[in-house]
Amino acid sequence: MAEGSGIGKRRSAAKEEATLAYQTRKKEIAEAAVRVFNRDGFKGASISRVAAELKIDRASLYYYIASKEELFDEILREVTERNLSIASRIKASNLNPRRKLREVIVALMTSYGDHYPLLYIYIRENLSHVSSKRSAWSKQMRSRNREYEDALIAIIEEGYANKSLRNIGPSRVVAYGILGVVAWTNRWFRPDKSSISAKEIGEIYAELILSGLESHY
Repeated sequence: MAEGSGIGKRRSAAKEEATLAYQTRKKEIAEAAVRVFNRDGFKGASISRVAAELKIDRASLYYYIASKEELFDEILREVTERNLSIASRIKASNLNPRRKLREVIVALMTSYGDHYPLLYIYIRENLSHVSSKRSAWSKQMRSRNREYEDALIAIIEEGYANKSLRNIGPSRVVAYGILGVVAWTNRWFRPDKSSISAKEIGEIYAELILSGLESHY
């Protein structure tokens, strides 16, 4: 019985080790792919170039991923779902609307920095017209984007309702303006060259935006 139990434990440990090694390799591939996507653009990127970036044979990558589209889509999906989860959690919290808005802006800009340059690639590339094989992914991404926008709009409308934010116009327009301010950093922000962090930029933008929205009542 003890021997059998020992064998079971060793098998379980070996399985966990294999899973960890697989996940570690997937992470390395994802990081290399982002560098290639940033350097060569989505159209110019390829599995071969990702393999070259990792200095491994291209055939080795097919154990982990089937195509550059699948690789890009999987990486981006994970990040956008995480961002949506953060925004939804902030929206549902007991913070006042001004604090909620500040937290969302800072969190979004921090994500741009933490996952640089993934989200910037998504902004720069025209991925609205995708192949039929990626239509399900495209539909899911549009849905995630709308959910994120709706969370931001709900926070603004909550502020309008309790008068902690000045009603300066349609909440959707204000939300799009906020998203545009953060997204525009793709034109100039480079974490390795910036003297200020993404989080600090988010805090500056939050202060800038809230100074125009906060009610003086």
